[in-house]
Amino acid sequence: MASAHARIPRHSSARAMLRATGLFGLAFVIFAAVLLAAGKDPIRAYRDILSSTLVDRYGFSEVLVKMIPLMLTALAVAIPSRIWLINIGGEGQLYMGALFATWAATYFAALPAWELLPLVAALGFLGGGLWAAISGVMRAYGWVSETISTLLLNYVAILIVSFFVFGPWKDPESANYPQTAEFVAAARLPTFFGTRVHLGLLIALVAFIVYHVVLTRTRWGLEIRAMGGNMEAARRSGIAIGRYVLVLMFIGGGLAGLAGVGEVSAIQGRLRPSLSPGYGYTGFLISWIAGGNPYGIVASALLMAVITAGGDVLQMAHRLPGSVVNILMALMLFVVLARRRVP
Repeated sequence: MASAHARIPRHSSARAMLRATGLFGLAFVIFAAVLLAAGKDPIRAYRDILSSTLVDRYGFSEVLVKMIPLMLTALAVAIPSRIWLINIGGEGQLYMGALFATWAATYFAALPAWELLPLVAALGFLGGGLWAAISGVMRAYGWVSETISTLLLNYVAILIVSFFVFGPWKDPESANYPQTAEFVAAARLPTFFGTRVHLGLLIALVAFIVYHVVLTRTRWGLEIRAMGGNMEAARRSGIAIGRYVLVLMFIGGGLAGLAGVGEVSAIQGRLRPSLSPGYGYTGFLISWIAGGNPYGIVASALLMAVITAGGDVLQMAHRLPGSVVNILMALMLFVVLARRRVP
């Protein structure tokens, strides 16, 4: 029995990797046709993207930088999805995590780094988790679908951040540019090897390991899989469905909040209204492509980060508009939505 249980994750991981590879491959083939229609060489375009990202040292470091929020926001979707909750609010949860982290970095700036950094991270997690828990409460009581509420709360969160950045937290020395004052050094996440790759990468990898272990090796994971398999049977077995809805939404939102912590604490060093280029929405796409599998999420996040980082190459070397990357991501979304599960 133990050996059979051990084989399940490997088979599931292999299927997730094959699924992600097939979906990405089909999207790339369609995108190649788009490039041909625009009079561009798709093979050269793909070669230039790979050489400027995976081969070049600086380019690869930027890929890792973009992978961090993508992995965390994808995990924010994957965790609630184990019990069929659809969390489209990663973007808003990222913003609220950044907002709470900025409050900690601003009002507790006198603390030493060993106290301030954990506080910034904890409040960032709390901000994203509480924002997702709003939808969890409404879903647990049957008031509103979490799909709708998480999507709409994205816009509310962005407006709340804009209020603080344009209003009470606006840096008076920023020449009317909407941003907060720069974080003190003690509130900045450490970076590695002279690049912008920061501690958030290790946090994301640890989160994936914990997710996998909890899901496959604990009683909580067993109950989560039971709910994902048959919600009504799980309810009749005495599993507290509402509690899991709240907990999983809170944890998922908290991880998206950590993505916001990384952006304000390590990358930008302050809070700005243009905090995210859509990491939360891209993370949702990544999770769907990978089917919620942790290995598939990491692989999909890597490819998405390569595409995002390589978008500048398409603009400069091939004279394509910046929106061309959005076209490729939209194609991937259409491929995912059009896919029919084979029984």
